[in-house]
Amino acid sequence: MRVNILGVPIDAVTADQAFRFVTDAVLSGRRGLFVATPNPEMLVLASRDNNFADTLRRADLNIADGTGLLFAARFQGERLPGRVPGVEFMERLVAWAAETGRTVFLLGGIEPDTAERAAAALRKRHPNIKIVGAESGGQVYGAPNGDWLADDRVMEELRSAQPDLLFVAFGHRKQEQWIAQNLPSLPSVAVAMGVGGSFDFIAGRARRAPAIMRRLGLEWLWRLIREPKRWRRIIVAFIVFPWLVITSRQRYNE
Repeated sequence: MRVNILGVPIDAVTADQAFRFVTDAVLSGRRGLFVATPNPEMLVLASRDNNFADTLRRADLNIADGTGLLFAARFQGERLPGRVPGVEFMERLVAWAAETGRTVFLLGGIEPDTAERAAAALRKRHPNIKIVGAESGGQVYGAPNGDWLADDRVMEELRSAQPDLLFVAFGHRKQEQWIAQNLPSLPSVAVAMGVGGSFDFIAGRARRAPAIMRRLGLEWLWRLIREPKRWRRIIVAFIVFPWLVITSRQRYNE
């Protein structure tokens, strides 16, 4: 079942159901599975950018990475069973890859060495993990036709490494559109997932909110306290997003 929020279908799955969907697909030999992690900020952007909205609609799995999506679904008279944080979902898939011998590639990150640092941290946690690449991605740029492109060198490295799981951290919109555009040319990749700032958490460059705050849906407050410059993003998530949800339902009922 999928819940439509601002024109983007969100899968009504628990973390366990999402995990089984992805791992069963890999075990069955499927390739080219596209996983996205929409949050309120992404859905606001998608409401203003048809290309981004179309990209999210093309995802095989859209997990709700944001408490606001749960409230939006409830307001619409529907239900999402719970939030599935992208960083936790990525870490679970990485642990599974280590157990089953699947290979992993980390692509992106805010700083040039973020992917490498995240890879080092994952190797410490999972000594058997097969990380076949950890690359910042070089210059990621928008082409005139709306595509997001990476260096040719990076594409060659990906094709040579032939990873099973590819985690892309270019930031939302860039990473999802890059995956949608480039996944067909990466035949080895079973699963590609956009993971935003997950590499920073894994590498220890950013700290997640305490568990109690995450359970209460207050992770946004933790991030705001630690990074006051995020206030504009908080406004988008807590004022603009609810307003768009309310007004979109009013239009639907007219």
